[in-house]
Amino acid sequence: MEEIDLKILDLLQTEFPLVSKPFDTIGRQIGISENETIDRVKDLFTNGLIRQISAIFDTRRLGYDSCLIAMQIPKEEIDDAAKVINEHPGVSHNYARSHLFNLWFTIATPPGRDLLSDVEKLSNDISVHATLTLPALRMFKLNVRLDVTRSRNPLATEPGNSRKKTKVELHLSPLTDIEIAVIRELQENILIEESPFRGIADRIGITEIELFSIANKFINEGRMRRFAAVLRHRESGFKANAMAVWNVPEDDVEKVGNQFAAFQAVSHCYERPPQPPIWPYNIFTMVHARTTEECLGILNVMSQSAGVKEYDYLFSEKEYKKIRVRYFV
Repeated sequence: MEEIDLKILDLLQTEFPLVSKPFDTIGRQIGISENETIDRVKDLFTNGLIRQISAIFDTRRLGYDSCLIAMQIPKEEIDDAAKVINEHPGVSHNYARSHLFNLWFTIATPPGRDLLSDVEKLSNDISVHATLTLPALRMFKLNVRLDVTRSRNPLATEPGNSRKKTKVELHLSPLTDIEIAVIRELQENILIEESPFRGIADRIGITEIELFSIANKFINEGRMRRFAAVLRHRESGFKANAMAVWNVPEDDVEKVGNQFAAFQAVSHCYERPPQPPIWPYNIFTMVHARTTEECLGILNVMSQSAGVKEYDYLFSEKEYKKIRVRYFV
């Protein structure tokens, strides 16, 4: 892949400009024309490297409930079970992983709908030996940015990105009809054209300036994490993606969570409730690497740096579903 394409992918993951002519802005940063930028981004989509360019919203701050679910499914039935689970509109990620609990998915439900009831209904429709319900208690990091340019050391730590986030919710004002319309539009893949936000604003019945004002308001409130591209991990060279789970003493959770969150190779770091004795782990991290050996090496360094010896890792074996939750549809 050309260096220019790698730079584009790196920029798009960080933040897509919320301006009238975003591809002109991106092109200027790299030193190419707007038309060339558009053509290259289209090619990156066609070649399967970019999954989506859209808003990334905070599920809970939009009033939705969400949870990570793990199920123990007979191996010969896992594909059929995954199909049933994928039919739920709130299931955004669904993976087979290398563990006794071999099917892992995230599920979200809108305000007024009971998430656990939906999980129970799904369980009744498939063959399940055991289920783990693992809501996020605390988020230390959520920042998926694959180092496609190989400019960052995966073992490097970034203290500035390590910050504690608790479940305490802001007192946010109710969403207006216009704001909900903006969410519905911005959650979809944008068109790769000179002025992709013009059509969005027209459909809502507002100006581009008003659209950007609402989007920036969402960012300031934490309702929108950012507007950016999500890449396909394997196609981008990251073929070893492991969910590492750690048994951390309760008094050390905050310290260790912040330590793990600082690692460049870690995209997600959460505290979740342990369910001993079958599941003693309370910190979850997602680690992305180019090879299995590199991934295991990163986990070893993380273990030694935090002094946490009891951990396990679950590699992604099969991707059944990976989409964004579609809100207010």
